[in-house]
Order: sequence, then C-alpha cells, then structure tokens
Amino acid sequence: MQTGALIVAAGMSSRMGDFKPMLNIGSISIAQRIVATLHQAGVEKIVMVTGYNALALERHLSNSGIIFLRNENYSTTHMFDSAKIGLEYLRDKCDRILFTPVDIPLFTSATVKSLMDSSAPLACPIFNGEPGHPIMLSVHLVDVLLADSGEDGLKGALSRCGAAMEQVPVSDPGILHDADTPEDYKTLLKIHNSQLVRPLVSVSLAREKPFFDSRIAMLLSLVEETGSVRSACQRMQLSYSSGWNMIKTLESQLNRPLIIRSKGGAKGGQSSLTDDGRDFLRRYNSYVNQVREVANELYAKHFGGVFP
Repeated sequence: MQTGALIVAAGMSSRMGDFKPMLNIGSISIAQRIVATLHQAGVEKIVMVTGYNALALERHLSNSGIIFLRNENYSTTHMFDSAKIGLEYLRDKCDRILFTPVDIPLFTSATVKSLMDSSAPLACPIFNGEPGHPIMLSVHLVDVLLADSGEDGLKGALSRCGAAMEQVPVSDPGILHDADTPEDYKTLLKIHNSQLVRPLVSVSLAREKPFFDSRIAMLLSLVEETGSVRSACQRMQLSYSSGWNMIKTLESQLNRPLIIRSKGGAKGGQSSLTDDGRDFLRRYNSYVNQVREVANELYAKHFGGVFP
C-alpha cells in the first residue's frame, strides 16, 4: 500500500514571532526534522504546501527529496485551504495520506509506522488519552474533504467525512507538542533527543562520476507527471537550467534520449519520458527500495537496542 505525506507550512507564524519551519531543534530545523522522520518511516512521496516565506523555505529544503506546492492566497485563507491543495495533488498518487501541520515536529517514526499498520480509513495517534498528529486518511475520503464547507477547518471536515476516527495508542508525547509560541518552542528544545538515528542510504549510479541519483529520479518522475521540465523544476526548487543540464548529462551517459520534447506554442512546449526513460526510472526505484530494505535489516542486526 503506497503511503504519501502532506505537510502544511503556509502560515505566517504570527503567534511565534519568527518563521517556525526554519527554527532549529538541535542541529536541524523543525521542517527538516519532520521530513527526516517521514523518510525514516519509509514514506517516499512527501508534499509540502508553502505560502508565507515560501521561497526561503523551499530553498532550505531543496535537497530533502520533497515536492513543493504553493498556497498563493496564504494571507487570506486558512490551514484547511492549504490542506486541500495537497490533498488534491496526492489523491491519485497514493492509497493513503499522512497529514501534519509543520509546527508539530517531534512525533517519531515508530508512531508513523503504527499508523501505517492500521487498516482504518481514518486514524490518529493517541498518548495518555490525548489525540495528536500526524493523521492518517484513506484517499477514498479525499473527494468528501475537498467538497466540504470548511466550517471548523480540517477538524470539522474530518468529523463530517463519514469515517470514524480510529485512535492508535502510542508511547510518544511528541504527537502533542507544537511550536505556536516561544514557550512551546523552548519545550521542544528540551525534549529533542536522538530519536532520529537511522540508516541513511543514498544510492547513485556512476561511471567516472555519479550520473543518476534520487534527485534526478524525482526530476524525471515530475516531468512525466507535469508534462513540463520547467514545472518539474519549480516543484523541486531547482533552476530550469540546472534541470536541463542534469537531463543532458544523464542522456549523454546512457547514450540514449530519455525525454521527448515538443516545441512550444501558445501554451508552451511539452515534455514526457521515452519508453527507455520510464523503464530506467522504474529499474532505479525498484533497486533503491530493495537496497533500503536490506540496509534496514542490517541496521536492526548491528544496532538494534543501541539507541533508545
């Protein structure tokens, strides 16, 4: 079952007095920690909806392997409006979606995995009787949520979606801690610990130098999805020229075209993967998934129990 994740980070951080997503907890930022936790749990397709200070945040996370969407009306809309942008995007790309606002960064990968083990169409973690984030929902609920009136925000929409919320017990107080105020932020700093220790595997293909990695794989995937190299680059916070340079280098190394290009007209040019491009991307993704599975098994064998 394919699991995607949606992080909403479009707000103006008015109560915090600083830009929350880029505040550090230890040596990494709030936004980086959430992304790392989701990757640690095995979530591959991660979408972040940005708005206020979007460019700075997208550049901050540009090497994190996530997709950026923007709520251009962030100053006059609410979190649920940003959530709808992400839900609309993910509705046909996965079977279920993990949702969290960016200001609740301390939930653990074990909590995420517990939610992923649930077969309920709607689920949330619960600690000491209190529900928290992230929330897991089936994509079958997305159409209902998109059509909702928005009264009482996402919480109200979920209460009207027709599915009962399953509460998944976890031993993780991080599901409850947010960073809405400076006082909350100080609490986060105190409880930050070594929970993010995990095997970090980066898979590249090389001749004399590396020519294919996860970043290029995402670029190709987004070109196929959007039909545009320019749009694919925008969703990765990658310059258009850099994107084309990556593609040209890859094609020269493989000695075959991977992208079909058509000249622009009134609506601009279109791009799509060749059959070779699709096949190569499929092979790489399958290879990476198997490498990570083996890495996790070896990590458990050699480091199981070493870290709390």
